[in-house]
Parts: sequence; structure tokens; C-alpha cells
Amino acid sequence: MNGEDSPNGVPDDLKAPLLPIQEITVNDSDCSSFMSLFTPKSFFILLGPLLCTLTCLIVKLDGPVTSRNMLAVLAWMFSWWITEAVPMPITSMSPLFLFPLFGISSADEVAQSYMDDVISLVLGSFILALAVEHYNIHRRLALNITLLFCGDPLNPPLLLLGICATTFFVSMWMHNVTTALMMMPVATGILQRLPAAGPGQSPHVNRFCRAVVLGVTYATPVGGISTLTGTGVNLILVGMWKSYFPEADPISFSTWFFFGFPFAVLLFFALWAILCFLYCSRGAGAALSPYLDRSHLRRELEMLGPMTFAEKMVLTVFSMLIFLWMTRNITDNIPGWGALFNGRAGDGTASVMMATLLFIIPTKKQKGEKLMDWNKCKKLPWNIVLLLGAGFAIAAGVKSSGLADILSKALGFLEHAPYLAIAPAVCLISSTVTEFTSNNSTTTLVLPILIQVAQTMHVHPLLLMVPGAIGAQFSYLLPTGTPSNVVGFTTGHIEIKDMMKIGAPLKVAGIAVTALLMPSLVEHMSLGQTKEYDTIKIPPSGGQVLYKQGAMHLS
Repeated sequence: MNGEDSPNGVPDDLKAPLLPIQEITVNDSDCSSFMSLFTPKSFFILLGPLLCTLTCLIVKLDGPVTSRNMLAVLAWMFSWWITEAVPMPITSMSPLFLFPLFGISSADEVAQSYMDDVISLVLGSFILALAVEHYNIHRRLALNITLLFCGDPLNPPLLLLGICATTFFVSMWMHNVTTALMMMPVATGILQRLPAAGPGQSPHVNRFCRAVVLGVTYATPVGGISTLTGTGVNLILVGMWKSYFPEADPISFSTWFFFGFPFAVLLFFALWAILCFLYCSRGAGAALSPYLDRSHLRRELEMLGPMTFAEKMVLTVFSMLIFLWMTRNITDNIPGWGALFNGRAGDGTASVMMATLLFIIPTKKQKGEKLMDWNKCKKLPWNIVLLLGAGFAIAAGVKSSGLADILSKALGFLEHAPYLAIAPAVCLISSTVTEFTSNNSTTTLVLPILIQVAQTMHVHPLLLMVPGAIGAQFSYLLPTGTPSNVVGFTTGHIEIKDMMKIGAPLKVAGIAVTALLMPSLVEHMSLGQTKEYDTIKIPPSGGQVLYKQGAMHLS
């Protein structure tokens, strides 16, 4: 106390408040934080649960309650996938809690969808792809093939073919995202020898730069169609076939390759022809010759030095894996090595086994160092693994919940529709939807529906599933269509009009190739089915497919 009193005799310090009085002010940051809740992102987050609730309250289906619940869960998941309200891997994990809570399947059952032979195939192949990337094998391969196709004198269409063919080949064995990220620097490295873009750049040089970037951008998804490991879409197709028809012969690596590779080759040459027609003018050779010749490429290849022991061993392991994939099942009359294990070994078995060797074989550089260690595997794309698991979980949920039977009844009007009209339409619809959402999300959405359409029409399910899955990979028009589109667009060499100019005719060519090759699909894939059907129709060139008790034969 200071001893001074107020006029009423009470000391001033006794009248002072125990806590300091703070003036209440309205902070602009608080208002902005509150307003930040009302954003499109927040609305899209709420949209999923809202659609799920409305579906449960309003929709009445002629089936078990679980079928309605499954439809509600699909509304929730696909709204989040399409809007990307939450990261896609998080949405992909939502069946792990939504399915048990809505009574669709138990926690153990849905968790099994996230780890099966297909997922093992993905993990093993990605580890091998990381090894190829780590030892720079892809760059050595690209330079060798480009040197082979360069021509003397320089032939721009031939050089473009070499660059695109290298990308196509790498994409066959590695995922599209990895291929695009590895091959685009190789392509732009070749273009760096050319004059920089600007008023002084020759139109021939400018068009060739665009052609190279567009070629790598589109050769990546086209090459991925060839093999099961090239793209997640093919793996989703295989997983859904296995989930819906567990008693049928699975789609092995080799059976898909004998269909997918010819398909991809036809589409690849269509891409090359379109690029040459639109971007490789007659005077391009003379304009490019001063900057691109064999001596430049050979000098860059020499800078890499001779192949090391580690590089040779990675290539050996990779070659062994391809051999095992191709020979597990050869033909009905010539069983592959899988017969030694009574069908218990799958493509994932070989993939993980070969990947394991990378952690055992030494590099011969440092004592105790192996070709791969776990630190090098931190770049494994777990988002793709989770997305694949979600697709398999959805396929199993649609079937077990009874929603599949309801869809089949609702699509009964398609029973007499001609297949030759439906298949191209399916490919067109799928290729349109995929421009606005991811390829994998589109596949996960359309395949369960197409299976019911096929059963209603009495056609082999693969005759609709394959066009739907392949069409989902035709996202060629917009930069945001696929990661490879983004990688190509961000180089600065191409514009949206370039992608439209190439993407539109390439999409048409893809649909035409699909219609051309689909009649031969059943002849190349000796696949059965789990249900008994009447005589199943397929296009006239393929005869009739007869199903009985899960077996199939051609008449």
C-alpha cells in the first residue's frame, strides 16, 4: 500500500481489480479464421457425409439394408475422390472404418482387400523400379536407343520414334508416374542442345521440341497398357475380376500381355504418326542437324562410364522377374512353373521374391553394402497401394452387400442391346469421365457397374470390363488428366492447345483399336466364370462362349 486514501476513505489499491482489465477487441484474424470454415474445401469435406446420410434416409432399394448402406458409402467415397476434399490415400482407407460401421463387412474381411497377390505384385515391382532409378539404368537405356535411332544424316521422325519407343518400353515395366519423372529429364536434356525458345528459334526446332515432350507424355500411358504393372488401372481390373469371380482362372501377367501388348503397339504407332504429321515438317532435319548428332549422344553416354557390377545385377534380377512373369502359366497344354506349386504361387510371389534378392546381393563397392536397402525404398508409392486396396474392397462390398444384384435388375433393359454398339460407347464414356477425375478412381467407379451390365446382356464380363478399364486410361486432353500430363505440361514446351491437338485424335484412335481387338479377347484369355448362364453372346468373329458351372469353352 502507498498509504494514500481516496475521498471515501478506502485505499486505492484495495479497489484495484485482482486481474488486469483488458479491453475487449475484435481481432480481424479471428474473423478470418471463422470465415475460413466456409470455403469450398470445407463444403466438399461435408459433402461426403451429407450424401451418405441423404442416401440412407431417402433411397429405398428392393434388397437388404446393406445394399442401401453400400450405396451410401459409395456416395461418400466418390464425392471425396472426385473433389479431393481430403487426400486420396486417406479416402482410400475409409472402407476400413465405413464398412464395419455400416454393417457391410467385418474389419478383418475388409482389411484383407488391402494385401493380396496383386498388391504383392505392385510392391515387388516398385522396389525393382526404384533400383533401376537409383542406378541410373533408365538413362543409359535411353541414350543407347536414341543413339540407335538418331540416323546419319539426322532423321527427326526416326529420332522421335526412338525417344518415344524408349519411354514406351520403360513404362511397360515401371509405373506411369515413375516413368514420366525419369524419362522427361532425359528428353529435355536432349532438347537443351537446341536453341532456346524465343523469337530467334526456328519454327522447325520449336515444333520438334513440342513433339518430343508430347511423345514422352503420351507414350508413358500407352506403354503402361501393355503389362499389369504398367498402370494401376490394369491391377484394379485384375483385382475386381478375382473378387467377383474367385472360381474363375485369374488374369495372369502373361495372359494380359498377349492382349495388352499388341493393343499398346497399335496405339503407339498411331501416336507416332499423329506427332509426325502435325509436328515434323520436311525441313526439320536440316534445322536440327547442327545441334543433334551421334557424336553428342555418344559423348554423353561415355560420361556414364562402363556398366558397374551393381547395374548388371539389377538388370539380371529384372530380366529374371520378367521371365518368371511370362512363364508362370504358358498355355493349357504347356503348363508353366506355377504348376510345380499346384497353382499356389502367383505373379506377386515372383515379384516379391526377386525384390528380396536386391537386399541380399552385394554391390561390390563397399563391404556389406547391398543393391538395395530400406532407406532407398522410402519413395514407395503407398498412395497407389492404398487406392488399389480400396478398389478391391469396394468390389467385394458391392457383391457381398447385395447391391450387385440390384444393379443387375435395374439394367435389364440392356439385355438385347448389340455388343458392338455398347463396347465403344463404354470406352467413350469411361474416357470422358477420366478427364475430370483420376484414372484409378474412374476404373473403381465404372467396373462394378459394367460387370452387372455384362451379366444383364449375357456377354462375357471382360468384354465390357476391358473397354471400361482401357478407356479410363485415355485421359489425354487436359494437363491435370494424369501425372504424366502434368510432368509434360510443366516443362514449358507445350500448351493446352498442343495437348488437345494430339489428345483428341489419339483418344479416337484408342477407341477404334479397342473396337477392333475386343472380338479376339476371349480367344486370348481362357477365363471362366462363377455363375451359370445361358449361351453368352460375343461378337460374331469369336463364336459363342458357353458357361456351365464355372467352366468355359468356345464353340
